[in-house]
Amino acid sequence: MVTAELAVAIPSVVLVLALCLVAVGAGVDQIRCVDAARIAGRAAARGDDLERVRVLAAQAAPRGAEIAVAGAAGGVRVTVTARTGGWGGVLPSWTLTASAVTPVESRADGGSG
Repeated sequence: MVTAELAVAIPSVVLVLALCLVAVGAGVDQIRCVDAARIAGRAAARGDDLERVRVLAAQAAPRGAEIAVAGAAGGVRVTVTARTGGWGGVLPSWTLTASAVTPVESRADGGSG
């Protein structure tokens, strides 16, 4: 009798653990998306060229993330979107998105030094 219950319980525990791992991975990827948007937003606000902004975001973002840079009212909006989870098509997957809006820094035209 114990064998039958164990045969049902072990796959259930393995599935729950796999779901937990996918959820933790999604949390880590969300943090990476937020960091990538923040880093790229600061670079864009400093006046770095668009290619440099995308490279910085891609380095910090999860693999395969999409990066969008657009002007916002008086600033720059960087949006990072990534797909995570879905191991083997068995477990669920999520689309993660993070945005950062950073005011554009003004340059001093006539300062001392």
